[in-house]
Amino acid sequence: MDSQQKRGAALIDQAIITRRSVRAFLDTPVPRAVVNEILAVASRAPSGTNAQPWRVYVLTGDAKVKLSADVLAAYDDPQRDSKYREEYPYYPREWVAPYIDRRRKVGWDLYSLLQISREDKARMHAQHARNFTFFGAPVGMIFTIDRILELGSWLDYGMFLQSIMVAARARGLDTCPQAAFTQFHAVIGNHLRLPADEMVVCGMALGHADPAAIENTLSTEREPVSGFARFLS
Repeated sequence: MDSQQKRGAALIDQAIITRRSVRAFLDTPVPRAVVNEILAVASRAPSGTNAQPWRVYVLTGDAKVKLSADVLAAYDDPQRDSKYREEYPYYPREWVAPYIDRRRKVGWDLYSLLQISREDKARMHAQHARNFTFFGAPVGMIFTIDRILELGSWLDYGMFLQSIMVAARARGLDTCPQAAFTQFHAVIGNHLRLPADEMVVCGMALGHADPAAIENTLSTEREPVSGFARFLS
C-alpha cells in the first residue's frame, strides 16, 4: 500500500469509526445539494442484480414538522399499541444473551447520562418521543421498500443506509438511524401518501451534532474481532 492509498484508507476508516447514533442536533441547516450528494454516493451501494431497493423521502422545514406532529400524536395515544403496528419485526420476539445484555447496557448507559432513573417512566417516554422530532436535526429521512422484495433486498438496504451514514461523516455531519418510526407506518404512510406497495423500513436524522448535549458523549462498546470472527486456513 503506497502513501496515497494509506491516506485514503485512513480517511475511510475515520468516517466509519466516528459514525455514531447522535441524539441531539444543532438546527444548522444542511444544504439540499449536500443531502443530494450524500444520497448519490450511497446509491453506489451494492444490491443483488442491481435491484436498488431503496426509496427515500427527505423532509425539512414544514414537511418535517408536520410529520413529527402526526407521529407524536400517535405516540402519545394511550391506545397506540393496539392501534399502531409495525409492518415487520425489527427486533426479536424473544431476547436472549448476549443480545439482551447489549441492549440493556446501551439503554441504561444513555439514561444514566441523562439522569433518568428506571422508575421515571414519564422521562423515558419523553426521551423516546424525541425520536419523532428527529432529535432536532434539520433533515429527517424516511426510507421505504417495495413489499414485493425479499430478504436479500433488505440486506442490500442495510448497505445503502450504512453508506449514507459514512458519506455524511466524511462531510462532517452526523446521523441517527431510527427503527422507532416503524410502529407508525400507517401514520407516516398517510402523511407521505405512500402507495400500498411501499412499507417503512426506518427513519434517519441528519445534521450537525450538538457538542454541548451530554447524550452525544455516549460511546457504545464493540466486541473484539476475536469474539465474532474465525480465521481458517
